[in-house]
Amino acid sequence: MIHIEKIIKNYIEGYNEFNIEKMIADFNQDIIFENVTNGEVNMSLNGIKEFKEQAEQAKSYFSSRTQTITAFNHSESQTEIEIDYQAVLAMDFPNGMKKGDELNLKGKSVFEFSGNKISKLTDLS
Repeated sequence: MIHIEKIIKNYIEGYNEFNIEKMIADFNQDIIFENVTNGEVNMSLNGIKEFKEQAEQAKSYFSSRTQTITAFNHSESQTEIEIDYQAVLAMDFPNGMKKGDELNLKGKSVFEFSGNKISKLTDLS
């Protein structure tokens, strides 16, 4: 489990640093990423190329962003982390949020592995 936690922490550090190469360092080439809000999948990406493109685009949304892991929950096939999320918007959003507004959320991310690589990542909020 320590090895899995190290891989996940590296991903989170990369995210917080806006460092996409660090984020994907332990991804399987065929990574599946899903973002689920209120039980509904609102984004689904297949493969490192799609993930990188989305991650590059998302960098412009925030002037700062920090995910803090508050818990690790391991099961046989996956590891779920609980996170506190804080971000400052770098642009105005269609939902009425404005540049400079701060987001403070709690969420979960579920990591599934194939060997020592992340094969699926699901963000839940």
